[in-house]
Order: sequence, then structure tokens, then C-alpha cells
Amino acid sequence: MKNFGGLILALLLLVVAPEAQAQKFGWVDSEFIMAKMPEYAKAQQELNLLSDTWQKEIESLQKDLDKLHRNYQNEEVVLTEAMKKKRQDEILLKEQELKAYRNKQFGYEGQLFKKRQELNKPVQDKVFEAVEKVAKKKTLAVVFDKSGDLTMLYTNPAHDYTEFVLEELGLGAEDRNQPGPKGTVKTVAPPKTPVDPNFESDSGTPEAAPATKPQTKPARPTKKK
Repeated sequence: MKNFGGLILALLLLVVAPEAQAQKFGWVDSEFIMAKMPEYAKAQQELNLLSDTWQKEIESLQKDLDKLHRNYQNEEVVLTEAMKKKRQDEILLKEQELKAYRNKQFGYEGQLFKKRQELNKPVQDKVFEAVEKVAKKKTLAVVFDKSGDLTMLYTNPAHDYTEFVLEELGLGAEDRNQPGPKGTVKTVAPPKTPVDPNFESDSGTPEAAPATKPQTKPARPTKKK
């Protein structure tokens, strides 16, 4: 979430000093975290419904415009210049209305953009608060957002605090960030290989040679005297 990157990157400014390199730092994946949140999924569903509704309205306006174009082309030869001008102005007006409506709903800072900010802001604030709590608990001076505007060419899993943030939100996996099992570690003895009494080992233990069938030489033909 590119817009959300600025929220996480605010923690980056917690320590701005020469000794900042000696401080603990970590990173999280805000997009992964938000994808796990039910309220984020609900917001996306609402946005998809709005987008589909507005898209159908645009398609309806486009059909009306296409119909005006076809009628004009079919009747152009029988229209006077004044009638042509009127039809052309009508088509131009419909084109402008369609363009304006499309920009209003899907353009930069249009209705979809504003609605997305409105629905996502509570979720983003919740994630930011969880990140801040984890940063304080783990004494992190800097927290990067892997999915933000900051390009991260390499991320060491040892500094990944994404799962801790999910735990803070009550969405952590039970098999992550948990201590290992306590008590005596049981080892399983490898199965013993059966010893063949006829096999000679490297230690020089004598072995019986494998039984082979005696080879019989064919009898030589005798010369007749």
C-alpha cells in the first residue's frame, strides 16, 4: 500500500543521529498485514461494488453515445447543414458528459479515490498503532515498510516484525514467534543394518567367498590315428 508507506515511514524519523546505526531496527509488510484484516477485506468489497456500479453507468452512457453516432452516420446524407450542426453539437455534449462522469468517479482524486481513503484510513491507523506498540516493546528505533515507497533491495528475515504486528492485532499465527518445546530432546536411533556373515568388512573380518558354480571345460576332441 503505497499511500500507507508514509505512515510507517514516520517511525523512521524517531532516531536521526549519528548513533542511529547502532540502534535496533526492523521491517514489516503492511500490505500483507492489511490483507489479513477482516475490516480491510470488507472495505475492498464495498469499493468493488461502487466501482462496478459506476462502471455500468459509464457503459450505459457510452451506448447512448454510440447510438447517436450511428444515427448521425446513417442519416447524414439527408440532413441539412443546420441539422448536421445540431446533431454534432448533441454528440459533442454527450462525449463531454461521459468524459466528465468518468473523471468524477475514477479520475485522480475522484469519488473512488476519496472513498478508498475514507474506508482504508481506520484500517491504516489501526495497523500504525500496532506497529508503534511493537516498536516500543521490541525497543526498535526504526521500522521500515517493505511494501512502501522505500525500495528495499534485500530484507533479512531476522528483522521481520510483521508477525508481531499481526499478533498485536489479534491475527497472529499460532505457529509463529512461539518458544520452542521444553524438556529433554528425544533422539531417534537409526535402524541397525543387518550383518551378512559372508560379507567382508573394511576391518578385515574374513568372509566366505560367494558360492559360484564350478565351470566345466569342454572336452577336447581326440585325434584319430
